Amino acid sequence: MRICVYAASSGKVDPIYLDAARELGRTLARAGCTTVYGGGGQGLMGALADGALAEGGEVIGIIPTFMVDLEWGHRGVTTLELVEDMRERKHRLLTGSDAVIALPGGCGTLEELFEAITLKRLGLYFNPIVLLSVNGFYDGLQAFMQKVIDERFMNPEHAAMWSLVERVEDALPRIRATPRWSENARDYAVVR
Repeated sequence: MRICVYAASSGKVDPIYLDAARELGRTLARAGCTTVYGGGGQGLMGALADGALAEGGEVIGIIPTFMVDLEWGHRGVTTLELVEDMRERKHRLLTGSDAVIALPGGCGTLEELFEAITLKRLGLYFNPIVLLSVNGFYDGLQAFMQKVIDERFMNPEHAAMWSLVERVEDALPRIRATPRWSENARDYAVVR
């Protein structure tokens, strides 16, 4: 399985987040999954890659050239693919992935996550999207998205486009238990 993981580059966070990222990397590698992520060497991104590599996992980083020029790339990943810009990076991260896991992060992580959800809503991405709500990180977002549905900006069935887990060990079982999104998702992309 090829798992796309969105994660923060900041290392100035509570160690609980770094530990979870490292453990997710180890968990994915032990399960034989390929980890595909943004290619960074710091913060949750670096911890994720380090965890997977420590277990002999395959780690593919996809990073824009300007970030490599700033020496933000992870030097030990299996493959570091250089792309022109952030737009191409997002596309390449999602292309060919069997699932998405969003670790905690800032605006970049949220932008990637929302693009994946949007593509799923439009019937352009069909695989599981799991929010790893370490330390309750995504609880507020989950409540907000429910408000979006309650206020009829999205249909109730859209709530099934993502799921939330609190523990690293629950991420892969949730992915495996999540059915593929309906191929006729475009039939209910418009809010009724």
